[in-house]
Amino acid sequence: MTVVERVAAYRDNMIDLTSRLIAIATENPPGNCYTECAELLGAELRKLGFDDIRREGDCVLGFVGKSERTLYFHGHYDVVPAQSELQFQPRQKGANLFGRGSSDMKSGLASMIYAAVAAREAGALSGGRIGIVLVADEETAGTRGSRYLADRGILGAGGIGMLTPEPTGGVVWNANRGAFTIRATLRGKPAHVGRQHEGVNAFERAIPLLNELAALKREVEGRGSIMMMGGRTEGGTNFNVVPERFSFTIDRRIDPEEDLETERQRLLALLGGAEVEVLQEGRSCRVVEDGSLAAALSQSIHEVTSKPAQFEMCPGLLEIRFYAECGIPSFAYGPGLLTVSHGPDEFVPVDRIVDCAAVYALTAAQVLSVSVG
Repeated sequence: MTVVERVAAYRDNMIDLTSRLIAIATENPPGNCYTECAELLGAELRKLGFDDIRREGDCVLGFVGKSERTLYFHGHYDVVPAQSELQFQPRQKGANLFGRGSSDMKSGLASMIYAAVAAREAGALSGGRIGIVLVADEETAGTRGSRYLADRGILGAGGIGMLTPEPTGGVVWNANRGAFTIRATLRGKPAHVGRQHEGVNAFERAIPLLNELAALKREVEGRGSIMMMGGRTEGGTNFNVVPERFSFTIDRRIDPEEDLETERQRLLALLGGAEVEVLQEGRSCRVVEDGSLAAALSQSIHEVTSKPAQFEMCPGLLEIRFYAECGIPSFAYGPGLLTVSHGPDEFVPVDRIVDCAAVYALTAAQVLSVSVG
């Protein structure tokens, strides 16, 4: 059997694993059911004969192959909060599998796990091994996931490359914007509306600051970058009470050509009179398209889909940045669709789960089947 035929034979297994993962409500925030999901994933790796399976905090790692030269398949099992509990009841309707995390990215976890199994069975790992890395907290910048592994020197050890099955919709993401997201809070003093002169209006205190931020937003977006204000706003207790507190968020997305620290300081300089809470911070990155892993991935995509690989920048944060910081070429390519991810009717086309697994297995076969002296 060819690698692709071996992958196809696991179609039902991938659907089953995806469905079982969807049924675990790993909503983040707040970080529900991490232990339950990590235990399921560890049990699946053990059942499939992976080596050196271990828990690192909320993360699960496992390997196939014996060399220290490692191609990592990396994915996250946390999902954004559901709009309905029904989203944790997986259902297949026609060619699509529905449920929270079906697209982002529990189907991708099934693809990469069974891709590794197929590559091992095909004898394609003579020159290296595949490392499976399953993490939590991706939706909130990786504190209990990739950042946890990176801070302990675990992430990317011996790595020659990394693939992550984010919902890329058929393209390859080789770059991502960075993010600096904060909550700014202004304080005041409450008073009855009839005696508002005795209070301090926190909302009114924020108006000059908001005008300055709006000017920065125009400048930032005038050069093609991104800044959003007011994604979440909170304040006051009633319409007839002077608000003693007003808070709002600012989400600054930073292009690879921009410097995170420079943009961070520009924003914070305007917020001297406010309390500032950092909600997330992550660097941008860009991985070149002309390396051996990119070439192998491109060839595999063409072989499976009959379409040329297209490289684009992810519109949000992307965990390739953790590997890129270690000098490891990393790319995102997955079965899901960004257009439906995080939405009330999230789904993944089942054929794409199989195709993604075939792409990963073929890519591994190309970069790991020949030993490097």
